[in-house]
Amino acid sequence: MRTIMIMLAVLLMPAIPKPAEAQSAGSRGIVSFLEIIDIETGKRDVVWSDTSHFEAPNWSPDGTTLYFNSGGYIYRIPVEGGEPVRIDTGFANRNNNDHVVSPGGTHMAISHHSAEDGGASIIYIVNINGGEPVRITDKGPSYLHGWSPDGLELAYCALRNGQYDIYVIPVKGGPEIQLTNTASHEDGPDYSPCGRYIWFNSDRSGVMQIWRMERDGSNPKQMTFDDYNDWFPHPSPDGKHIALLSYDKDVEGHPANKTVWLRLMPAEGGEPVTLAELFGGQGTINVPSWSPDSQRFAFVSYKLLD
Repeated sequence: MRTIMIMLAVLLMPAIPKPAEAQSAGSRGIVSFLEIIDIETGKRDVVWSDTSHFEAPNWSPDGTTLYFNSGGYIYRIPVEGGEPVRIDTGFANRNNNDHVVSPGGTHMAISHHSAEDGGASIIYIVNINGGEPVRITDKGPSYLHGWSPDGLELAYCALRNGQYDIYVIPVKGGPEIQLTNTASHEDGPDYSPCGRYIWFNSDRSGVMQIWRMERDGSNPKQMTFDDYNDWFPHPSPDGKHIALLSYDKDVEGHPANKTVWLRLMPAEGGEPVTLAELFGGQGTINVPSWSPDSQRFAFVSYKLLD
């Protein structure tokens, strides 16, 4: 019933103006907007905007703080707004948009481009208030996307043997475990709140679609069947919904500076509904960004300056 109400609310809300498409930012400046959207009303609130480029918000488990990356660093900002504060991550000063807060909110796992590894993205864990990062993955590139609800392992996309697959690794370190092994591009793994499933996106059926598999990698099941390229599925904390990012079917990969759609689908499967159309893509919702009460999620949109 609640899913039906959400769909009706989305259908009845005022139309969101379509953003102007652009092929490339080139030398033009950009404005970044850290936003929060209400899944029932579609109301969007801007928490922070700036002419610097920033990406990929995480929402703290206690509901008070948002985290994002900019210029290789990680920042925090109160959900109600204010001035961002840079977190001291020691030598890890080339962080990308793949970062996740631990279930207890005490630590953050980050993906840092390590000079010692030829610039490859390596996963580390650091105290949420700052400190020296602890290396987790031996190999790169490794792009973090999920932290298991029991706190025991991390899920990530990694390039190994010429193909992108889904891997997991114990938080305390150890050998990585490969969960998928296809010639297709597998990406964006995130755990269901019950810990049973890992959601991910894959183009094994042709275009990029949303899939779900058991936590051990068994029983993969396709969950979207549409003409979009669907990326970065994120289950809500209450287990009822999946937020995802959709590109036009002709767009390859997950580039920046595109018209994209934030969409919501029932976790048990079903047709996604559009919550918002915006200018963004890479950096919009790469990582888990739901509020703890499952009513809102955070994202980043962009505007090119004239």
